[in-house]
Amino acid sequence: MEQATFGGGCFWCTEAVFQNLKGVSKVVSGYMGGHKENPSYDDICTGDSGHAEIIQIDYDPGQISFEDLLLVFFKTHDPTTLNRQGNDVGTQYRSVVFYENQEQKIAAENMIDQLDKEMIFESPIITEVTPISKFYEAEDYHQNYFNNNANKGYCAYVIQPKLVKFTKDFWDKLK
Repeated sequence: MEQATFGGGCFWCTEAVFQNLKGVSKVVSGYMGGHKENPSYDDICTGDSGHAEIIQIDYDPGQISFEDLLLVFFKTHDPTTLNRQGNDVGTQYRSVVFYENQEQKIAAENMIDQLDKEMIFESPIITEVTPISKFYEAEDYHQNYFNNNANKGYCAYVIQPKLVKFTKDFWDKLK
């Protein structure tokens, strides 16, 4: 098993997407990239802690490659907006790949270059590619959020449409 760590805005959305991929055994929501020790969700929401909402993914590279995870990551959020995903605004919602080794760093940089050259997005990708740092697991109520709260407003109006598009675009990679 290997690990990938992505921040693509709200971790509820990214968690829901990656839980459905073949080869992904675990997705944990959390915080990374800040300066405050043991931050809480309230600390993150102020934007003062410097952390991003992220997910850590345990995956089997024999079933899904890091490059495939990157492609899903980039195509299921807006990597062209600084510190914003939809109505969610602040540094905690920045687009970021936290790499664990040089191979992941190079793969992320190559993916960004490729997507920019292909002009997949109307604007250039501004996703940070930065070394992994201390991971803080989010509070229990954030884990498996969509599956536990599918009928709540945010899930129905924000996450569900994203999952429909994801399912259509990546049907061949679904569990």
